[in-house]
Amino acid sequence: MAEGDQLQDLLQFLTLETRLDVLSVALHHVLGLTGSVDGIRLFKSDKRYLEAIFTLTRHPQESVATDSYLALVNLSTDVAMAKIITFDYDLVSDFVQYVLKSDSVYADFVCGILSNITRDEHCCEKVLEEIEKSESGLSEVVEVICKDKFNPKNKLHYLGQLLSNLTQLPQARRFILDKERCVVQRLLAFTEYEGSVIRRGGIIGTLKNCCFETAYHLWLLSDEVDILPRLLLPLAGPEELSEEDMDGMPEDLQFLEDDKQREPDPAIRKMLIGAIFQLCATKEGRKIVKDKRAYVILRELDKQETDPEVSSVCHKLISLLISDEPEEGMENLNEVEIPEDVQRELTQADEEEKSNQIKKE
Repeated sequence: MAEGDQLQDLLQFLTLETRLDVLSVALHHVLGLTGSVDGIRLFKSDKRYLEAIFTLTRHPQESVATDSYLALVNLSTDVAMAKIITFDYDLVSDFVQYVLKSDSVYADFVCGILSNITRDEHCCEKVLEEIEKSESGLSEVVEVICKDKFNPKNKLHYLGQLLSNLTQLPQARRFILDKERCVVQRLLAFTEYEGSVIRRGGIIGTLKNCCFETAYHLWLLSDEVDILPRLLLPLAGPEELSEEDMDGMPEDLQFLEDDKQREPDPAIRKMLIGAIFQLCATKEGRKIVKDKRAYVILRELDKQETDPEVSSVCHKLISLLISDEPEEGMENLNEVEIPEDVQRELTQADEEEKSNQIKKE
């Protein structure tokens, strides 16, 4: 039987009134379809199936509601489906409010949906708009992220990825970097968070995105925030350094324990290096990063690094730190006009990084 015919036959059983054993079998088949490209294409062809799944998330039987949410998580990985979920139904506000309630049973699944749909910039704008409509706005999202056991039944790790996606947008970055709110300082603690690679990676992605705001670099590098040691510490290993190497280095990076472990995830190591690279965009920023001996940590990382992509970005940053300063008028690297062929390469590399992260999740 063709998948389209199979889905058509299943629709009649996807109701709250269907006998539980029959519904469970039908939903199991639906869940399988949402995990394939061809299956997702079928769901895009007729919204009745999507609407049936929305309805079944309210089913009193936990297994049915769980499979329904899982189906939505799968469907939301597709950009076209993400846009349908975001713009064709008035659900985003409900999703946001749901994950911010401490007693929500299926909050992790809804976090996954929000994380998926906000990969698209237009969907991301819609989600941020709905978040900002609430009295607390992004403040509440940050509060929940910073509380490990906010919801006893859910871990909410994908809120970190959601925040990272939201900081694609300038207004979200400005909130994180508001000097009166002390938000970025709270997030720094998560660069070595061991509870979840997803939450840790999401927060580090958030910090990296914020580092694109050149106007805040000196503040981020100042004692008021002191972001550099928090970015370098996960990249540091147990190697014994000489006094000359440590001269000027932040105290947190000196005399590390013999069992000090580097960040195990290569995608996160790459993000950390990328964040530091951004902080070197201006002459003033480069001087601070150089004076604090970031080169030494990166040099030791490079000796041990086995991932070719991480090695590549590490080499580029090391080259920047040990090279002579650009000629006058070219000191701000973010304002230098990039040749079209180089811009294409950078765009392609960024898209490949995002694609790898999606596959990993």
